[in-house]
Amino acid sequence: MVDLLSTPILVTIILGVVGLAIPVIDAARREKGKDRNKIYSAIAFAALIVAIGIVIYRVFSGEVLPAVAFSSEVLVDDLFGSFFAIALLIVSVMVTASSWNYYKGKTNPAAYYSLILLSTIGMVIIAYSTDFVMLFVAWELMSLPTYALAGFAKRDPISNEAAIKYFMFGALSSALIVFAMGLVYGLTGTTNIGDSIRAMTTLDASLTPVALLAVGLFIAGFGFKMGLVPFHMWLPDAYEGAPTTIGALLAAGTKKAGFAAALRVIVLGMFALNLDWTLTLAIVAIFTMTLGNLGALMQRSVTRILAYSSIAQAGYIMIGIALAPYSDQALSGSLFHIINHAVMKSAAFIAAAGVATAIAGYSLEKYRGLGKRMPITAIALSISLLALAGVPPLNGFWSKLVLFGAGINSGPLVEWGPWLAIAGVLNSALSLGYYAWIMRKMYMEDAPDMSKVKEPRAIVAVLVFAMVFMVGFGIWHAPLLDFASKAVPDLSSAISPVSLGP
Repeated sequence: MVDLLSTPILVTIILGVVGLAIPVIDAARREKGKDRNKIYSAIAFAALIVAIGIVIYRVFSGEVLPAVAFSSEVLVDDLFGSFFAIALLIVSVMVTASSWNYYKGKTNPAAYYSLILLSTIGMVIIAYSTDFVMLFVAWELMSLPTYALAGFAKRDPISNEAAIKYFMFGALSSALIVFAMGLVYGLTGTTNIGDSIRAMTTLDASLTPVALLAVGLFIAGFGFKMGLVPFHMWLPDAYEGAPTTIGALLAAGTKKAGFAAALRVIVLGMFALNLDWTLTLAIVAIFTMTLGNLGALMQRSVTRILAYSSIAQAGYIMIGIALAPYSDQALSGSLFHIINHAVMKSAAFIAAAGVATAIAGYSLEKYRGLGKRMPITAIALSISLLALAGVPPLNGFWSKLVLFGAGINSGPLVEWGPWLAIAGVLNSALSLGYYAWIMRKMYMEDAPDMSKVKEPRAIVAVLVFAMVFMVGFGIWHAPLLDFASKAVPDLSSAISPVSLGP
């Protein structure tokens, strides 16, 4: 049974009611005034604030379970799910608030905000899911609205192409996941993630290849959403063609939901099956961060640079997943970087949305002289880029330090651990090449027209929040790291009955 007063259910009710009510309100209005975007943005923003307030209150009041690996429930109201819910809701809040300016004057605002809220429900439910059926339903609820949002600029051929590519690869991803779930159910006779993984530990040796195939399909299916190499080919086009605020939702939101699902299924499954795939995951991490950074160096569009940067950041997060069996701080570092990246990447995309709103362009050339023309946007973008690169004392530095430290400390147990850390450091240095390129355009080059541009107020407000977050948790990172550490399930007892929730 599902507790109707659990955190995921309360969040679903709030966002679901508001998400479905907005189109109804829009249809009932006789006068279609120009202020519809502001009204619906404010309604969606208020719903998200209430939702994140409930999650935070329940976490700090001790009403949620400690992080558990498995549960006999369909949804488990634990610290792991709440951690991801907070990160995902922060992204949705930033996207919705910035859309107050970015989506001004565009058509179908009711559908736009409704789809954001419905997709957010899917992302949050993924984080709390401990059953394959619920996980897949939430996965589709997250994905289907984003297919429409990616192509929301219907008259833009680039947006249409992006939506089609995103839909095709997303459908392939879902098909792989369903196939994997079907194999697991056929082997174990249950859809509960914990029960099925425990049952797979006692499989007949002749069925082991099928279990390995299921794990591989899960990695491929979730890998598409996480943007891992070689499953990344759709990502730059989708992020570039989608409305820029939706690019933030995809890069900082749905990608994190993919990691939540992967941690619930893949990592715990490999622990239970005693699969030594850590070297494979380490190789995937190195290729992902390296190809992402090299791809970004060759781009001339800021949104495509950010898209390739997002691929590289997924590689850094994978470092902690690959080192999970060898270091206690590895998964803590991954979760720490996940919540940091959610704000850093959202801020970068929303700054790009502010430039697109005020100057109407995504090319690097449009950023010339931005430091004088749009000073707040320029400084916020610079801080987010430096944080993504891991420059101290910003928050991105500390999460990368924990990840690379896990690699170095794992040296006595696995010889390639320090090399994985070295690869991360070198890639972080490489990323400074294209981050510094953008900042050089903003502060060291002049545009033909250097007149000051009015900066969108809502976007500026979001960027100020992001700057406070990045600088504040850079100076005092301990609370966030402690939260991330507590949100890591106890993997050592993942397959024992003691690890079960209620």
